[in-house]
Amino acid sequence: MAVKRAEIAAGMAVGLDALSDPLRIVPPMSVRERGEAGVDVSVRPPGSKSLTNRLLLLAGLCAGESVLRRPLTEADDARRMLAALEQLGCAVERSDDGQTVRVTGVGGRWRVARGDSTINLNNAGTATRFLAAASLLADGPITIDGTSRCGARLLGLRGLPRRPLGERVSLRGGPACPPMRVTPPAGNVPAVSTIEFGATQSSQFISALLLAAPFLPDGLTVKLVGEPTSASYVRMTVNLLDALGASLKLSADGRVIRVGPGLDAFDVDVEPDASGSTYFLAAGALLREGTVRVRGFTAPSEGREPLQGDALFADELAGLGCRVSHVNETIVVRPPEGVSDTRSAWFRPVMTDLKDMPDAAMTLAVCCCFASGTSILRGVKTLRVKECDRIAALKSELGKIGVEVIDNLNGDPDAMSITPPGDGIDLSPDAPAVEMETFDDHRMAMSLALVGLRRHNVLIKDPGCVAKTYPGYWAEFSTLYV
Repeated sequence: MAVKRAEIAAGMAVGLDALSDPLRIVPPMSVRERGEAGVDVSVRPPGSKSLTNRLLLLAGLCAGESVLRRPLTEADDARRMLAALEQLGCAVERSDDGQTVRVTGVGGRWRVARGDSTINLNNAGTATRFLAAASLLADGPITIDGTSRCGARLLGLRGLPRRPLGERVSLRGGPACPPMRVTPPAGNVPAVSTIEFGATQSSQFISALLLAAPFLPDGLTVKLVGEPTSASYVRMTVNLLDALGASLKLSADGRVIRVGPGLDAFDVDVEPDASGSTYFLAAGALLREGTVRVRGFTAPSEGREPLQGDALFADELAGLGCRVSHVNETIVVRPPEGVSDTRSAWFRPVMTDLKDMPDAAMTLAVCCCFASGTSILRGVKTLRVKECDRIAALKSELGKIGVEVIDNLNGDPDAMSITPPGDGIDLSPDAPAVEMETFDDHRMAMSLALVGLRRHNVLIKDPGCVAKTYPGYWAEFSTLYV
C-alpha cells in the first residue's frame, strides 16, 4: 500500500498532463503505518482569482504601467483576462517565473480594432461580467463570447437596468446563450451619474461598475437599495479601490458608494486565493494525524484584515471541532482531538451562513459528510449559477457515498442540509469504488478530492479542470502523502 500511495503522490506532482483520468485518491497513511510523525504540510495558494481579475481590469484601464506581484497567472481565468486586455490595447509583460505581471494601460478607453471586437472568455465568469460592464469605456462595440455556461452567467445581469449608463446591450445568441454585444454611450459619457441596484443574481456587475467608475468623467455613485447577493465581494471591491488610493466615499450604512474620477497606476502584492486555501485547511481537518499550515493571510489581530471573505473559512472548521490557530500570517489546522480514525463521524454538525464565502460551500459540505449528524448551510443560492449547478452536483456526487443533500430546505432556496448515512461512510479498504463527476468545474474537483483523504477508492473524473484557477493543485495535494 505504501508503494501505491507513493506512486499516486508522484503522479500528482508531475503535472496535469500526466494525471490519470479518472484520478484515484487514497487516504494518506496513518502514523502507525508510516512509523514516524504525522504529516506536517505548509502551502501558499496562488494569488486570488477575484483580486487578480479586479487588479488586471484596473491596471488595463489606468494610464501608465501597473505591477502585480504574485498574481494568478497560469489559471485559465487569468489567461482569458490577460488575453482580453491585450486585445483591447494594453501591453502585458509577464516574468519568466510568473510571479510578476506588468500591464501598461489604455488610460480609460479600450481600443477596439476595426470598430468591433469579439472577446472569447470561455467559462471565465468573473472576467465575463467585469468586461461586460467595463465595455462602456470602449471606443466601439465589444462582443463578449464564451461557453453556454458563460451565457448562463450573463443572465445573472437579468433584473438590472437594461441600459444602466446609456449603453446598448443585446444578447445575440438568444436568451440563454452568448454572445453579448455592448455598444458604449455616445462619447463614453454616461447618461446618469447615479445608479441604484436592488436584489441581483450576482454582485459582480456591481463590482464591475465600481471598478469602471474612476475612469468615467464624473465618477459614479452606486446606491444599494437591497442587500446584494454575495455582498462580501462588493466590500472586497470597495476596500481594494480604497487601498489603491481611489477617491471613495461611503454612507454610514455602506449602501451608498461614491467613487470619484481618477486612479493612478499601482504596484501591489496579491493576496493568496482564499477559496483555494479552503481545500488545504479542510485537509488539515480530515487527516487522521497531521497539521496543515496555509501561509499568506494576516489575522485581524495582526493588522490589516484580509480582503477576501473566504479567508475566514478556518472559523467554520473551528465550529466543526477542529483545532485552529493563526500566527505569523499562517493559518494552522489540525483535526479534532480524541477522535477515532476508524469512524467517519469525525466532526460535530454545524448550522452556519456562508453568504460571505459561497465558493467555500462545497469544501464545507464535504467536511459535513464526516459529521455526527445533519448540518445546515445557508447562503448557498448562488451555487446554482456557478461553473455548474453546484447544489445539484453535490446532491448527485455526495449521494454516491450515501450522503443526503436536501436543497430548498423548508422552502428556503438559500439553505441546504447535509446528512451522512446513519451508520457512517464506509471507510474500509474494500469500500466500493466511486467515480466523482466534476462537471468541468474546478471547485467541484478540488472539494470532492477531499473525500478521498478518508474514504478509500474515490476517483475524480477530469482532474485537469482545476487549471481554471489552481493549475498546481494536484502537485500541492500530493504533499499530503510525503
